[in-house]
Amino acid sequence: MTNLLKQLLDTRPWLLADGATGTNLFAAGLQSGDAPEMWNIDPAQSEKVHDLNRSFVDAGSDIILTNTFGGNRYRLKLHNAQDRVEELNVAAARLARKAADSVDRPVIVAGSMGPTGEIFEPIGPLSIDAGTKAFAEQAQALAAGGADVLWIETISSIEELTAAITGAGTTGLPIVCTLSFDTNGRTMMGITPGQIAALMQSMEPHPVGYGANCGTGAAELVMAILHMRTAKGENDVLVAKSNCGIPQFKDGEIVYSGTPELMADYAGLVFDAGARIIGGCCGTTPEHVRAMRQALEVHLPGPVPSVDLVTERLGKISAGAGQLDSGAPLGERQRERRRGRDRRRGSGPDADGGANGDDTPRF
Repeated sequence: MTNLLKQLLDTRPWLLADGATGTNLFAAGLQSGDAPEMWNIDPAQSEKVHDLNRSFVDAGSDIILTNTFGGNRYRLKLHNAQDRVEELNVAAARLARKAADSVDRPVIVAGSMGPTGEIFEPIGPLSIDAGTKAFAEQAQALAAGGADVLWIETISSIEELTAAITGAGTTGLPIVCTLSFDTNGRTMMGITPGQIAALMQSMEPHPVGYGANCGTGAAELVMAILHMRTAKGENDVLVAKSNCGIPQFKDGEIVYSGTPELMADYAGLVFDAGARIIGGCCGTTPEHVRAMRQALEVHLPGPVPSVDLVTERLGKISAGAGQLDSGAPLGERQRERRRGRDRRRGSGPDADGGANGDDTPRF
């Protein structure tokens, strides 16, 4: 099986992914509470999905994602469409394939696979086996529709990540996965970027690329990539797909604060931080992607950016995002956090741990 993603990575210093799907479809008329995936088969709306895919191709994207973020049976069950997984995913992949094949250069179709929305065992009720079957069902439909790559995104837990990678692996297609670090430099389930980079070394099948998407803005996402850089394998490919600034409620609508100029700055900084696949997430339009492409094409590689440079160019970061992340194993990292809490409370075996009770190194 031809791995177009690897072929391009072997010949290019960076690849440009696309921007947002959901927020751009809302701008095209999608209503809150509706399933974007249903547009893939609606004769009146599917052309809008294709037009969005094509607009990112025209803006310079090397990788476009399918309109299938919520295309697994658990998310589709919210719309009584859990038995239409194959139909909706195949249709989305074909729409993206049509846009990718409309230009005289290679464009990769990445089958988007978002979270189930369920909590996995041992905290919640969904087993890894059941999650794996759901992801495999979606992955096989995306492959049947013509996807080149399976793109697992916005994951928060190790259990769901394991299920998604195992399920996607049933197709034999290359896999990319990104997590969302949106809670003080961690995922919602408390996982750090460095831990993910360390964990990836033992994942089977091994993803072609991994990294971060969504989150709370470009500055935090660059920091996530910097943390991953310290723990990644020598040949690992890091992926960055940041939200376009911070969402704000204005005149009855959600708008994102990131300008094309900010996203252009982000593209250069995150490349210097170590990312080789770069794109945007929520709020990112073709206009932003075009600015990112133009910036990357003239960008001269620089030194690894410092925290000060990241915050100066892109904005503030949370305290957790600024802490040095060693990529320690999950159990050890949890023990480190407990020791830190003990020191701050003045208890525990090393309670004197420095003037401020926290000796965690920082970038």
